[in-house]
Amino acid sequence: MRLVRWLDEHVEEVLLVAFSVVMVVVIAMQVFMRYVVGDSLSWSEELARFCFIWLVYIGISYGVKKQRHIKVDAMLILFKQKGKIVMNMIANVIFLIFAVVVIYYGQSVALRILELGQESPALHIPMGIVYLATPVGMGLTAIRLIQQLIKQCKALIGKDSFDVGLEHEKAFEDQEDVVDGASQKQPNSKG
Repeated sequence: MRLVRWLDEHVEEVLLVAFSVVMVVVIAMQVFMRYVVGDSLSWSEELARFCFIWLVYIGISYGVKKQRHIKVDAMLILFKQKGKIVMNMIANVIFLIFAVVVIYYGQSVALRILELGQESPALHIPMGIVYLATPVGMGLTAIRLIQQLIKQCKALIGKDSFDVGLEHEKAFEDQEDVVDGASQKQPNSKG
């Protein structure tokens, strides 16, 4: 149970760090080989690109988990807390439908490419593994969206609290405090 909880809390972070480290190391090796040794690695650019593809799709899930995706929240300002939760729920349901559609078509494409046996030119790995980034990343995204919807339902019926993710409102309040504080400290230049 602890392993499941740990994975729930950290799976995206572990994968993002792993893919980032591999990308940075491989690109650094390529730079070293090209400019110091005078030779190049034929597979480095391909591996870095594949890591980046996986990084993007896992990053979508991480963004959902942390509620950091770009959203138009002009309407949210008009609502009280429960209205904001309902609007977020509607947005998450739409995103979940999109994720399920992408999972369906993404796995179809990945499985078809695996069946065809297509390999990458330099690494000779099955291209289906690269294409699996789409359904895997969107699968994690769907799980995170369902988790968000459960939290939102609990908040709606009053069994839990839910941050609707309007950090910019607090940021504007903090900025106004800084501006107000600075204007009060300025000495009068008339003298």
